[in-house]
Amino acid sequence: MSEPRFRDPAEPVAARVRDLLSRMTLTEKVGQVNQRMYGWHAYERTATGHRLTDAFREEVAAFGSMGALYGLQRADPWSGVTAGTGIGEADGARVADSVQRHVVEHTRLGIPVLLVEEMPHGLQALDGTLLPVNLAVGATWDPGLYEEAAALAAAQLRSRGGHVALVSALDLVRDPRWGRAEECFGEDPYLAARFTEALVRGVQGPPGGAIGPDRAAVVLKHFAGQGATVGGRNSAATELGARELHEIHLEAALAGVRAGAAGVMAAYNEFDGVPCAAARPLLTGLLRESWGFDGLVMADGLALDRLVRPAGDPVRAGAAALRAGCDLSLWDDCFPRLEEAVRRGLVEESTLDVAVGRVLALKFRLGLFERPYTGQRAPAAGPVEVSERLARASVTLLQHDGVTLPLSGRVRALAVIGPNADSLPQQIGDYTAPQRPGHGVTVLAGIRSRAPEGTGVAYARGCELTGGDRSAVPAAVALAAASDTAVLVLGGSSARESTTAFDANGAAVVASGNAPGMTCGEGVDLADLALPEGQLALLDAVAATGTPVVVVLVQGRPHALDDLTGRAGAVLSAWYPGPWGGRAVADVLFGAAEPQGRLPVSVPRSAAQLPVFYNGKDHGYRGYADQPATPRHAFGHGLSYTTVEYGEPRLSRTSVAAEEFTAGGPAGEAEPLLCAVEVRNTGDRPAVETVQLYVRRLTGGTSWPRVRELRGFVRVELAPGERAEAVFRVGHGTLASVTRSLERAVEPGRFAIETGPSSDRTRGAVLDVPGPRDDGWSPW
Repeated sequence: MSEPRFRDPAEPVAARVRDLLSRMTLTEKVGQVNQRMYGWHAYERTATGHRLTDAFREEVAAFGSMGALYGLQRADPWSGVTAGTGIGEADGARVADSVQRHVVEHTRLGIPVLLVEEMPHGLQALDGTLLPVNLAVGATWDPGLYEEAAALAAAQLRSRGGHVALVSALDLVRDPRWGRAEECFGEDPYLAARFTEALVRGVQGPPGGAIGPDRAAVVLKHFAGQGATVGGRNSAATELGARELHEIHLEAALAGVRAGAAGVMAAYNEFDGVPCAAARPLLTGLLRESWGFDGLVMADGLALDRLVRPAGDPVRAGAAALRAGCDLSLWDDCFPRLEEAVRRGLVEESTLDVAVGRVLALKFRLGLFERPYTGQRAPAAGPVEVSERLARASVTLLQHDGVTLPLSGRVRALAVIGPNADSLPQQIGDYTAPQRPGHGVTVLAGIRSRAPEGTGVAYARGCELTGGDRSAVPAAVALAAASDTAVLVLGGSSARESTTAFDANGAAVVASGNAPGMTCGEGVDLADLALPEGQLALLDAVAATGTPVVVVLVQGRPHALDDLTGRAGAVLSAWYPGPWGGRAVADVLFGAAEPQGRLPVSVPRSAAQLPVFYNGKDHGYRGYADQPATPRHAFGHGLSYTTVEYGEPRLSRTSVAAEEFTAGGPAGEAEPLLCAVEVRNTGDRPAVETVQLYVRRLTGGTSWPRVRELRGFVRVELAPGERAEAVFRVGHGTLASVTRSLERAVEPGRFAIETGPSSDRTRGAVLDVPGPRDDGWSPW
C-alpha cells in the first residue's frame, strides 16, 4: 500500500496540506488550531527522570491530535517550574521527543505537534542562554550583531526539541510608564523594523521554503499598536487613529512579514473599538490581503476569552476570532468549542480548514513529518560570548564631564554602591528562567574582575530598590568618602519572585501603593518615572562627599532623570544587560571598551511631560510653564570617550522628481540620490560612531509633518584623528509617507535631509521633490 500524498516530501506543501485536510475529521481539525495546555502540565519529574502526565494524554485523546503545546520547557515563578522540577539542557530534547512520540504514535493520522517556546531575549528555559533585553539590543544600533545572536538562540531552541519561538518585536515605547518597555527595540518604527528583519533572518534563515533543523519558526509579538495603550497601562485600550497606526505601529510588522516571518501574534489591545484578535480588517484585510502574508496568526494568552463579554459566550467568541483571521489559540476556552460553532452554523468549516491549513503548512516547512524527533544534539556554540558582546555594545554614556571616565590607574580605592550592584536577577529582565548558582556576573563582580591590580573595590548596598528607607545610607556615605571614586548602580528590576502574584495570563499583579521587588515587567506599570526616593537620597548623600561619582542605571525603561551635572561626573545606562552584563559594564568603565550605545528611546525629565518621543507632530510647541517640553536626553543620543565632528551633509542632487521614486528606490539607477557626510575623530581615543540620517518634511504632504523621522544609520569606526565619509542612499523608503489611502508613496514637496549624532543635533541639506499636486485635499 502506497504512502498517502501528505507523507511525500517531494510534493509541494500546498498539495500535502490539501491531501491531509481531506482525511481529517472535524474534531481532528479543531485539535490542530488549539494550544490549550500549559506545557509544564504535560510532564512531571520523577526519581528517574520525567514522565508524561495523564492530563497530557487526555488532552491529545480529546481531539485525536494536538496542534501546538506551549511552554514545555518554560521555567519561572508564574509556571512554578524550578531548577528542581523543570527540564534542563541535558533533558530537553529527550522530553520533547517523548511528547512528540506520544502524539505521533497515539493519534490516527500521526500529525506532529508544534512545540512553542518563549524566546524574548534568549530561550526562557533552564540553562537557556539569556541575551540582553530588547531595549538593550535597540541601544546597540547593530542589527547584524543581533541577527547573529538570534540565530544562536534559535539553534539552542531546536537542539532542545522546540520548533516555534515567540519573540516581542512589534511594540514601541511610546509611553515609558508601560511595564513592557523592556521588550521593545525602542520608540522609533524605522529602528524597530531593522531589528525585526534581523530577528527573522537570524531565527528562520532565508525567507520562504523549508526552515532548517538549526532554525526555528518565529512568531512576532504583538500585532498591533500595543505600545500605545492609554496611560502606559498594560493591556489597556488604545486611542490610535488609522494614520497613527500606519505611520508608527505597523512598520516593524511589515518589515517582519517581508522578511518572511512564519507568524504574528494578535495583541491584547483593541483598535477602533475592536480587540485585535477579532479585527478582520487588521488580521485579514491588511495583513493577508494587502501585505500578502500567508503565515500563522496566533492569539495572545487568554485573549480570546476576553471576547466572551462582547460576543455573549465562548462558542460565539471563538467563531468571531476564527472569522477575523486567528489560526491558533493560546490557553483559552473558546477555540476548543469550534466544533460546536461549526455545527451551530456560526462559522463555516471551510473557514476552519484555512486556519488548519496554515498550522499544517508550518509543520511541513519545519520538516516535522520527515524528522519529528530531535535526538541528542550538541548545544549551540557561542551564545554566551555573543550575549556579552551585545551587552557591551548597548552600554550608553548619557552624561560625562570629560575626566571621570574611563577609570584609570589613579583610582586606587573604588566604592561600588547601590541596590543593582550585586544582584543578577535585577539585571536580566522579565521572562527569564531561574539561573543556576554561579551563573552570570553582576556589576560588582565585573568591576572586581576588571579592576587594575592594586585597586581596592569595596561594596555597600546603600538602599533598597524601592521605598524611602535611608538607614543604610550612612555606611555607604562613609565608604564613598574614603574612596577615590564611587560607582552608584541604581535603576529598576523586573525580577519575579516566588511570592509575586500573577494574573491568569502570567502578568504580575501589583497592588497600588505597595513596594514590590519588581518595578518593571509585564503588569508592572509606573505612574512616576523618577528613581525611587531611597535611591535619590543615596545619590545626593554620596555626591555631597565630594568624591567623584559615576551613576550606572540598570533598568528596563528610561527613568525620568534630573540634571545630574555637579552631582555625577558620568551617567551610563546599561538597560538590563543580561547575565554577563557585569563584565560589559566594567569594560566600559575601565576603558577596555569604548561606549558605543545610542538611545533607542528619549529620556524624559518627568512623567508629567509625556509623551516625549522625538518624532511627534511638528506643531512648534514651546514647552510648559514649569519645564521644557524637550527630553533630558534625546533619541539617538550617546557620548563616547572622544569627540567626533560632523560636516555638512551633501546631496548628489538637490532636486528629484517624485515620479523617479519607486518602491525599489530611484528609477534612475545610473544616478541614484546619495547623501554623504564627513565625520572626524578629533580626540585621542578610538570611536565607534553611529551616524544617523533623518528626514524632515518642510512643505507638501497629505498630513501634518512630524518633527523628523529616522531613515537610516551606519556605524563608522574611527581611529584618533581619522576621517571617514558616511554615505546613505536616499530612495523611496527614505522619503515615502502615508497617503490618504493609507499607502506609502513619495509625495511632492520640500525636504530637509539631515545627518547627525542624535535626533536633536542634526544639520540638513534641502531636497526639492517636484511633481503633480493633488489639490483635492481641501486644507491645502
